[in-house]
Amino acid sequence: MEYHSLVLLIWFAGPRLGLWGNRDLKKKAGDTVVQAPGQESGGRQGERPGRQQGQTRGSQQGQTPGGQQGQTRGSQQGQTPGGQQGQTRGSQQGQSQQPGSQGQLPVTGIIAKPSYLTNGIRSAGSLLANEEVDIVSKVSGKVTAVYFREGSKVKKGDLLVKIYDEDLQAQLRRSEIQEKMLAEKLGRQRVLLSRDAVSREAFDQLQTDYNVILADINLLKVRIAETEVRAPFDGVIGFRFVSEGAYVTPQVKIAHLIDQSYLKLEFAISEKYVSENLMGKRISFETQGYREEFFATVYAVDYRIDQSTRTIGLRARFDNRAGKLVPGMFASLTLITDEKMNALQVPTEAIVPEMNEKKIWVARNGRAELVPVVAGARTASSIEITSGLSAGDTVLTTGLMHLRQNMAVRVNITD
Repeated sequence: MEYHSLVLLIWFAGPRLGLWGNRDLKKKAGDTVVQAPGQESGGRQGERPGRQQGQTRGSQQGQTPGGQQGQTRGSQQGQTPGGQQGQTRGSQQGQSQQPGSQGQLPVTGIIAKPSYLTNGIRSAGSLLANEEVDIVSKVSGKVTAVYFREGSKVKKGDLLVKIYDEDLQAQLRRSEIQEKMLAEKLGRQRVLLSRDAVSREAFDQLQTDYNVILADINLLKVRIAETEVRAPFDGVIGFRFVSEGAYVTPQVKIAHLIDQSYLKLEFAISEKYVSENLMGKRISFETQGYREEFFATVYAVDYRIDQSTRTIGLRARFDNRAGKLVPGMFASLTLITDEKMNALQVPTEAIVPEMNEKKIWVARNGRAELVPVVAGARTASSIEITSGLSAGDTVLTTGLMHLRQNMAVRVNITD
C-alpha cells in the first residue's frame, strides 16, 4: 500500500519537478522537425514562402532556432535562383545587345592615296660599279709604307703604297752628276767647234753621250715612279691585303678600288623585244634594305642574243652620288613602257578573292563594308585598283577573316 502511494506521488509530482522533462517543448520540437520539408519547398519556390513560414514559426516558438533557419533558408534559396540568375542573364543579354567600344573588332588599315605606278617589262638584275680595279704593284719589292685607310675615299693620284727604291735613287743621283759634267763639257766643245778647234765627229759623239745620260735619268725616274702605287681614279678603297714590310709582286693584290658615284644596272630581257627602241628607256627598280623606288636610264644594249637563255643584255646608269646603294646588290626592275601618276594602290593582303571578282573591306562610319573592285597592274607588294575605290577611303588590311558586313570596327591607321 505504501509502495503504490509512492508511485502515484512521483507520477503526479514528477512533471512539475522536471523529472520527466518538458513534454510540451518536445511536442513542439517534433512539430518543427515534421514541418521542415515544407520550409525547403517553400524556400525553393521563392523568397516570400520561406519568410512567411520562418516568421510564423519563429513567432510561435519565441525566436527559436527553427524560425531563424526558416528565415535564412527561405531568403537565401528564394533569392539565389530567382534573383541572381535573373539579374546575371539579363545583364549579359543587355551588354551583348548594346553596341559599344567593347563590341568593336580591332583591325588595321591604310588610307587610299594616289601614287606613282609604272607598267612594263619585268626582269631582275645586278648593280655594278661604274669603275673598279684591283690595286697591284707594277714592280716587285718590299713595302716600305701604306698610306691609305681601309674603307676610305681616295682621289685620283693619291699615294697608296710605297715600294723600296733606295737603289734606284742612288742610280738616279749618279746619272744626274754625269749629266751635269757632260753638259759642261758639251758647252766647251760647242765653243771649240765654232772655232774649228775640234772635229765635228768628236762633238757629235759627246752630244750622243749626253743624250744617253738624259735618257737614263728619265728611265730611272720612271722606275722610281713605279715603286709608288697610286689611285687610278676617285673612289672608295676596300680592305688591304698587305702590310708594311711585306714583299709584293705584280700578282699580289694590295686592295680593291671602286667608283660608285654612278652604278650600272645590268639585266636581260627576252629576245622578242629586240625590235623595240630600248635606248634611253627609264628603269624603275627596288632593292633590299630600301622601301623607296629608284630610277635608271638605259645607255647600252648588247644586241647579241644569248643562245642559252634567248635574251638580250642591257645596261642602265644610276646616279648614286648620294651613296645609298652599293655594287653587287640584287635589283627587281621594270623597263617602263607606261606610267601613271595618280594610281590607287592597296596591299595585296587586302584583296578578298571570290568567284569571278575581287573585293576589299572598307571602313565607313565605324562599320566594315565589303566593296567589289576592279584590279589592274600588280607589283610585288601592292595591286592597282581601277574601279570601286576612291581616294581617302580606309582600306582594312588585317582581321579580314573575322569581319562581317556592317560589323563595328576600331581601325588603327598605318602608313
